[in-house]
Amino acid sequence: MLYDALSGLRLEIDSIATEVLSRTISPEFTRKTTVVHLHGNGEEGLGEDVTYAPQEHDADRFPRPELAGEWTFASFAARLDRLELFPGGEPGQHAFRDYRRWAFESAALDLALRQAGRSLAEALEREPRPARFVSSTRASSLDPWLELYPTLRFKLDPTPDWTDGFVDALAARGVVDVVDLKGQYHGTVVDTPPDAELYERVARAFPDAWIEDPNLTGAMDPVLRPYRDRITWDAPIHSWADVEALPFPPRCLNVKPSRFGSLERLLEFYDRCEEAGIALYGGGQFELGPGRGQIQLLAALFSADGPNDVAPGGYNDPEPLPGLETSPLEPRPEPVGFRRAATRTAAQPAR
Repeated sequence: MLYDALSGLRLEIDSIATEVLSRTISPEFTRKTTVVHLHGNGEEGLGEDVTYAPQEHDADRFPRPELAGEWTFASFAARLDRLELFPGGEPGQHAFRDYRRWAFESAALDLALRQAGRSLAEALEREPRPARFVSSTRASSLDPWLELYPTLRFKLDPTPDWTDGFVDALAARGVVDVVDLKGQYHGTVVDTPPDAELYERVARAFPDAWIEDPNLTGAMDPVLRPYRDRITWDAPIHSWADVEALPFPPRCLNVKPSRFGSLERLLEFYDRCEEAGIALYGGGQFELGPGRGQIQLLAALFSADGPNDVAPGGYNDPEPLPGLETSPLEPRPEPVGFRRAATRTAAQPAR
């Protein structure tokens, strides 16, 4: 199993530091993440906490756990089991616990590999390949992007104002790989109420697109039953056990590494999906720093051919700029560690 190749890696930690990254997206929304720096034996490991609540990145709410010492990766993970990573109290969403844990585990993995002088691909004995990616944006924003990047593909979020005419015109462009119905989010700003007419309209109009995260309650299930071979899941998936609990076996799944929290759970998921013949495409959480390069590298290792939602950070800009990397994304792993080289980011440390 994949985790067996990493669980025995040794790492030495001397100190911890954190750095807040911040990017203003609109007057109403500023994205913040925290980069965890683990130092030891002259090396540094990096991970990124993608928790969405901005206040959770304040200094008084971010932990500085006692992690100095020598560990195996498995014993380090066991130490995290016993730590409270939200000293300010229970976070607004339970998923934030996984996001923060992933920051520490990914930093520890990066550090352990660097101290061992090995890359992740080498340790797992897998060859990274150029990863196809899509841009996740508003449907109204396609024209300026396609003018600069005519081969760009998209993951779009249908909304109730997608009329028949709008959907037909959009489908005729042939640029949509994933439609995300956002039906599995509850109590978040991206919740989208289920709409049987919209579901049927979108499923019919985009016959080659994956249909992500529908809400299958009530009238929704009969509407989408003919399209089950294209239904894929994202928000409910935090472990292989969640896959087994799905209402029917999937052909494809979206994998967001930070949702899994622990490396062991993530690698078990990769193992089981490969055994079951389930296709994958990678996903992100609006990473601002090293986390984006890490999800791009994982996509190169495990889901290179899928419509990976791991586009370089420039694709999150409100207006397109020339010179961005195009799909497929070259893996460019650093010679050692768990990082992609020269990852572009527009984020700057918060002041």
